[in-house]
Amino acid sequence: MKRWKTAWRFLPFSLLLLLLAGCGEENLTALDPKGPQAEWLLDNMLLSLYIMAFVTVVVFAIFFIILAKFRRKPGDDEIPKQVHGNTALEITWTVIPIILLVILAVPTISGTFMMADMEPDPVAGEDTVVIKVTGHQFWWQFDYENEGFTAGQDVYIPVGEKVLFELHAQDVIHSFWVPALGGKIDTVPGITNEMWLEASYDGVYKGKCAELCGPAHALMDFKLIALERDEYDAWVAGMQEGPEEPQEVIAQEGRELFGADGLGCIGCHAIGGSGTAAGPTLTNFADREVFAGYLDMDDDEMLAKWIRDPESLKQGNNMASAPYLSHDISDDEMEALIAYLRTLTILDNE
Repeated sequence: MKRWKTAWRFLPFSLLLLLLAGCGEENLTALDPKGPQAEWLLDNMLLSLYIMAFVTVVVFAIFFIILAKFRRKPGDDEIPKQVHGNTALEITWTVIPIILLVILAVPTISGTFMMADMEPDPVAGEDTVVIKVTGHQFWWQFDYENEGFTAGQDVYIPVGEKVLFELHAQDVIHSFWVPALGGKIDTVPGITNEMWLEASYDGVYKGKCAELCGPAHALMDFKLIALERDEYDAWVAGMQEGPEEPQEVIAQEGRELFGADGLGCIGCHAIGGSGTAAGPTLTNFADREVFAGYLDMDDDEMLAKWIRDPESLKQGNNMASAPYLSHDISDDEMEALIAYLRTLTILDNE
């Protein structure tokens, strides 16, 4: 009786864990596939689930039938009939698992070869998009080497085309994962891994680092934006051209602060063809929905806090050791700097 009372005490805790299992972000799931690779992964997952459910139902049905039919009765000392050496039974419980394994193996092997095929599908009149991905603590760099520019945090691809990703890591092992479009592949320092993804529909898909890589690993998010080909080509042209020069005086003052003669931000954050990429490229910074991987782009107060004290918002990031932090940024300077960052858009140029 005490054993049942103990079990009942744990029931609310177990139900709470069950509810927590359903928590998560709506657009960060492999259960709503938006590309051929993700669709195959879900189909294979469901096939495994159905087979396991079938086996579970059959085994428990046999188990309960045996419990009911062959339960030992008081005073019954008869030894049950032994099944050892029963050829028919032994063949049955050997052949059935083999059949189930074959059912699982065929789509698994074919899908593995499908995902390993790095040859691009022919798209009439269009070149295959190849993107070099580099994982940093704790952000993503996307080099469009054929197009001649670099993007940070947000990666753009054309809809309905097989896009090749060359995966690298700058510091430690990361893992590149867009659940709605496919599986995850590690990025390893000194090694180049390859994968392809294809988006069947336009939209914004969330990606994450799926390998523990440091204190801010959970905040190492990015977005993959799939556009129709003409929109994608316009975006590429805008990135190649870069943002327009700021027109307002306050934004021009912010540009001076951003430059080498001001706070020196340009030393780590490239814009268009100028600056270096020790940190995320900011060519289209104002076009993003978030900054630092998770903070609301429209929140000027949070952006100011990020610039003044990045460590408090994303522990372990390299920006915390930037030289400009030795300068006490005034409120007027911060207002000008943010005004300039808001001009870094290429969408108006498309």
